[in-house]
This record gives sequence, structure tokens and C-alpha cells, in this order.
Amino acid sequence: MPSHIIDSPFLKDLYGTPEMRAVFDDQAVLQTWLDAEVALAQAEAEIGVIPQTAAIAIEQAAKAEKIDSARMKQGVDHTLHPIVPLIRLLKEVCEREGHSEAGELIHWGATTQDIMDTGVVLQIKSAIAIFETRLAEFERVLSALALEHRDAIMPGRTHGQHALPITFGFKVAIWLDEFRRHAQRLQECKPRVLVGQFGGAVGTLAGVAEHGFEIRKRMMARLGLADPVITWHVAHDGFAEFANIAAMLAGTCGKIAHEVISLQKSEVMELEEPWAEGKVGSSTMPHKRNPMICEAIVALARMAFNHARAALDGLIPEHERDWIYNHMEWATIPELCVMTDGALAQTLRVLSGLHVDAPRMRANLDALNGLMLSEAVMFALGEKVGRQTAHDVVYECAMHAFNHREPFREVLLRDAVVAVHLDAADIDRLLDPSHYTGLAGEMVDRVLAVGKA
Repeated sequence: MPSHIIDSPFLKDLYGTPEMRAVFDDQAVLQTWLDAEVALAQAEAEIGVIPQTAAIAIEQAAKAEKIDSARMKQGVDHTLHPIVPLIRLLKEVCEREGHSEAGELIHWGATTQDIMDTGVVLQIKSAIAIFETRLAEFERVLSALALEHRDAIMPGRTHGQHALPITFGFKVAIWLDEFRRHAQRLQECKPRVLVGQFGGAVGTLAGVAEHGFEIRKRMMARLGLADPVITWHVAHDGFAEFANIAAMLAGTCGKIAHEVISLQKSEVMELEEPWAEGKVGSSTMPHKRNPMICEAIVALARMAFNHARAALDGLIPEHERDWIYNHMEWATIPELCVMTDGALAQTLRVLSGLHVDAPRMRANLDALNGLMLSEAVMFALGEKVGRQTAHDVVYECAMHAFNHREPFREVLLRDAVVAVHLDAADIDRLLDPSHYTGLAGEMVDRVLAVGKA
């Protein structure tokens, strides 16, 4: 039985997706190693380092389903090495299929890290493709949500308290713009991250020095990866960069989920994650409608941060190679990708079924009896008496209104300085939140226009 939550038969689909788990399951890992060995053999055959017949035989044999998984496990346990048992088993497949000579030419000039690093890169390549599909869906869902609620006025909050009015579409457009930057980061990192590995024992290609650069170039071309300028056995900044971009994706999901949690509180009730008959919030309080999807998303984001931090340890290897950081990457990169994709998928689920209570948003604007518009009053009064003086006058009125639980309007009307310059109609206009959303709507339009360009 699985012992990790991302593989739990009960919880795995809350913490990841089938698509991303498939990228990192054992058979997929095995196949990436085999693909690297095949590409190496094909490249070497093309320039005459090994016979073409051997490369063809290796390609035909290098199928994960042809490798005895139980014996592979025994081999790893015995050798404490993942690739040596694979080479032996692949050699046996070649022999079984009548190509004994090919089995002797597997892995020519390579070292284990060449194969395993390249395998990880191939998996990251697949993971990025899945992330890009998710981001395209975010573009669609968030664009529609921002447009629909472009003018849905609501309290803007700073430090957890009412600040000034905004629109919900403005809030959503900020999310959308952030995801677009993540999409750019993913695209821009590809030349640095999707780079294959082939350097031999210490990275110098000594075993195939005569044709080393050409072999590597052809090998990477077959795998659809970039050809490195120099071996990067001890330069895992690419993995660190990718890990941190993935964590940022999860982080934006966490931010959105946390916002939904905050705005779903009983005292607020402006948003609610999708709810359907049968969803249970508590085993003992039947009335509860808890934001349980969003809580899972925030948890996934925080775990992704931890994995991204671990990826930074790959920047500190020793000499020309050690496996400390590799062991960490083999564990953290798959978990990071699965959890990040889980966060993305669950956030799309929330946004696609999000309940937006626009009337409640509007009603909450009046919770402070007009105090939210103190800045508007200050600027209007400031045109008459100066900003600093206006700030002090409005501050005194606001604190009195707050401390005595009086409507801000009434306190302003009684103030001697205010009364000289602003009448009741002026104050009513200034305290109307619909008149003080600034350029929120126009900013939504700008973000949406970028998506159409």
C-alpha cells in the first residue's frame, strides 16, 4: 500500500492529478532512463562509434514493460545503484531478442548521472507541458470572472481592515496578470532547464573525446532537449530555477485560496468555494460549510515552498560530483510537481464554481457607517484647506465616529471646518462608494485587452 499522501488511494486526487502522477510513476521514470540510453546509442551509431544494428537493437529492447521490475528492485537493493541493474537487465533483453553484441554497447561513454539527470529533465519537460495547459485554463476562467465582475463593488482591505472600495473584477484581474507572468517564467526558463546531460565520469567526455561534442549534440536533438555548452553535473541551478517557478505557481494558488477562505468567513460571506448537496463541513456540526478545498490548496502551496527550498541545496555539491543533492531531487521534484499541479487543478475547481455574492459585497461596504470613504472626504476638503489640515480634521471626525459608533456623515456635518466647505449633498456624494473605485474598471479592461492581443 502507498505510504505517501500523493499516492494514497483515498486522498491522492486532493493532493495531485492523474496526469502529473503518470509523469513521475516508476514505469515513466524507467522509460526516461531507457529513452536517454536509446538516444545515446542512436547518436553514437550515426557517427560510427557503435554499429547501427546495435542502436536499433537497443531501441527495440528499451521498453519499460520489457524490464523485470522485481529483478530491477533486487538489483538496486544489491548494488545500491539504479542504473547498473538497468543496464544489466537491458543487456539481457537484447540477448533474449538475439542481439548479444548490442547489449555490450549500452551506455557507451556515459555515467549514471548523465542518464538520471536527463531523465529528470525529460520529466520536467512533461510537467511544464501540463502546467502550461493549466495556465491556459486559468486564462479562460479568470478572464471570464474578471469581465463578469468588472464593476462589482466591494470593500478593499489592507491589514485585514476596510480600506477603500474596489471591484471584485479588479481583484481577479490581478490574479490573472500574476498567472500570466508565471507563464512567461515557464517559457523563459526552458532554454536553461530543458538541457540534457552527457559528460561521462567527471564531465570531460574522456571516454568518447574524439566525437564527444557531436554525440551529445545528436543525443539531445533526438530527445528534444538543448545541448549544453559544458557538462552540468555540479551545476543544478536549472532544477532550482524550475522548482522555484513551480512553487510560485502553487503560491499564487495559495493566495487565491486564502482570499476565498477569508471572504467566506461567516462575518463576511462575500465568496464561497463550490458547494453541492452532500459536501460535509463537519462531522459534528451539521451547519458548517467549510472552505475545505481552499484549505487543501493553501497546504499544498506551503509544502511546495518547502520542496523549492530543498531544491536550492542542489547548488552546493562537492568537487565534480556527489549524490547528496541527487537523492534530494529524486524525492522533491516529483512531489513538488504533483503537489503544484494538485494546487492548480483544485484552484481551477474553486474558480470555476466560485459563488460570488455581489449584494453582500455591496452591503459590507456600509459596515463602518461611511468611514471607508474618509480619503475621498479628505481630498475634497484638502482642495479648500490643504491636505494636511484636511487630514487632521477628517481624522478627528473619523475617530469620533468610530469610538462613539456614530454615522460618519453626521459627525462630518457637525464639524465647523467641514461645514464651511462641504454641504450635505457634497458629503453624500463623497460617501457613495460607487464614486470612488478609481481606475479599477479600466485596469480590468487593460488586463483583458492584453489577453486578446
